[in-house]
Amino acid sequence: MRYPQLARTFVAIALLGSVTVVAQTPANDPSARLKQVLPADVAARVLAVIEKARERGLPGEALEMRALKFAARGVAPDAIEKSVVDQEVRMEKVRDTLQRTRGRKPADDEIEAGAEAMRKGVDGAKVSALAKSAPSGRSLAVPLYVIGSLVDRGLPSDDALDRVEKRLKARASDHDLEQMPNELPDQAAAGQSNKPAETGRDLAGTKRPGSAAGNGQNGGSGGGPPAGVPANGGRGAKPATPPGQGKKPTTPPGKKP
Repeated sequence: MRYPQLARTFVAIALLGSVTVVAQTPANDPSARLKQVLPADVAARVLAVIEKARERGLPGEALEMRALKFAARGVAPDAIEKSVVDQEVRMEKVRDTLQRTRGRKPADDEIEAGAEAMRKGVDGAKVSALAKSAPSGRSLAVPLYVIGSLVDRGLPSDDALDRVEKRLKARASDHDLEQMPNELPDQAAAGQSNKPAETGRDLAGTKRPGSAAGNGQNGGSGGGPPAGVPANGGRGAKPATPPGQGKKPTTPPGKKP
């Protein structure tokens, strides 16, 4: 009689552990968190877009993180939905462009980096040109992020592409590429001091192991807030006027979602 009783005890412990795991999972599930931070109708539509992205082989986790990040900033739910929809469209374009050019499905971090570059104004033709000129087998995640960062800091997209292509032909490492935005001449970066460099923030997300050429899946790359939404989530804080000056600093326009 002793052994059946012990067996029942072990089964009860195992079941209790399973229940505990199940109970804890929703708290760490991005989809569950989206339902908590967005109105029910918006959350349903956003999750449908994310599911469609996964079905099409796109990095849905990046879209989840994008929506959660904007929600944490206080961005309006409708603007969050539009941002996720637009980013999913850009991801599809980048995936198709890179796959057609390189003959293989790109890694998730390459898709995310390309979508971010397009969000900043780099068109599909330049993404294709980079894919054609890059050494075979070289991950394009960091090069694409750097192009977007150079454009973000005021360099024309043609010049940004040309600079990165030259570095790639010279077999520059990813680390060397990441330093390029800091090497811009003063006139290229003039008026762009309000824009944060991408190399310390977006590029950090490409370092998780498991993707092409040693670069990781960038699950945290969400880019800037949707158009017209200030970085402070819409809170009406006004910059103080320095003593002796009659004009208040102007607020830079929002980035494209």
